Amino acid sequence: MPLTQNASLVLGSSSRWRRELLERLQLPYQRYSPDIDETPRANESPKALVHRLALSKANAVAPHFPNHYIIGSDQVALFEGDILGKPHTQERACANLARFSGQRVTFLTGLALLDTQRQRHYTHIEPFDVIFRQLTTREIERYVTLEQPLDSAGSFRMEGLGITLFEALEGRDPNALIGLPLIALCNMLRQVGMDPLDG
Repeated sequence: MPLTQNASLVLGSSSRWRRELLERLQLPYQRYSPDIDETPRANESPKALVHRLALSKANAVAPHFPNHYIIGSDQVALFEGDILGKPHTQERACANLARFSGQRVTFLTGLALLDTQRQRHYTHIEPFDVIFRQLTTREIERYVTLEQPLDSAGSFRMEGLGITLFEALEGRDPNALIGLPLIALCNMLRQVGMDPLDG
């Protein structure tokens, strides 16, 4: 469903991919891009980080939408104890994928739904594991050149050529890997009386 002015549901994100995922639910919504600092805090756990960032995005949008339900979401990749966000450069994306070759990487996606009228919120963290196949340097470089996944946690885009990098996927909701766990979101929306199937 297209963006609808004055809809009570608001997506607090500038991500095209999250927008496309939300549109699968066929609910009218508005979109507003939050501006927050995504830097991890000292000694902050990965779960605490994605929880804080998802809720911070929704809260950053809240002053503009006083009687709405605002969705915030954020994602990190975890590998060998490191928290990996967006690579931002081609070199870092290639280095990440070289590390991931033949390995399992865990993704955590934080989700928040903020009810600004009643001043309450719902949160969820969705884990998802990706097992990468053995990748050659040429494959990695070609993938990064073709898809430019510089704004994606994990240095790939699941919704594009990223699928060619994998041996297997393990988790409840593959939409989480793209950036918005729709199963959890539908559960939250039902709690606030916004069931996509109750038309």
